[in-house]
Amino acid sequence: MINSHAVIHWLIQIAAPFCGTVSFALIFGVPRKYYILCGITGTVGWLIYTLTSQGGVPATEATFLASAAVVFLSRIFAVNVKCPVTVFLISGIIPLVPGSSVYWAAYYLVTNETGRAVESGFAAIRLAVAIVLGIVIILELPNRWFHLCGRSKSS
Repeated sequence: MINSHAVIHWLIQIAAPFCGTVSFALIFGVPRKYYILCGITGTVGWLIYTLTSQGGVPATEATFLASAAVVFLSRIFAVNVKCPVTVFLISGIIPLVPGSSVYWAAYYLVTNETGRAVESGFAAIRLAVAIVLGIVIILELPNRWFHLCGRSKSS
């Protein structure tokens, strides 16, 4: 039997990053025709992060895997709809940004809990580096790997 609380939990896990990603796409001036693809990109990244971290993978590695997936999907969409990869990448990476770690680092710093501030700040830096590595590694792959329809360039 399906647990209704679990269904609601996963619907929120899908809807929240989708809406957040589309909202940032709107803020960043992404053309309207790409909103759905942006939302899919952010949602896939968040689901990969959630599933891997719930599966016991540490947050840094889960963030790396999720950011690599976001970049990979962004490149697939960009190549196939012929637009810049940043259209999907910038808004799609938003759900993975370690905002809470930065917030808590600042909070602990203000409340004079230096040890906890350093711990939260270092966690935010580790997550940011994981995101950057995921982006750099996937952006270095050849563009021809991202064509969905198997089109070949005529020379």
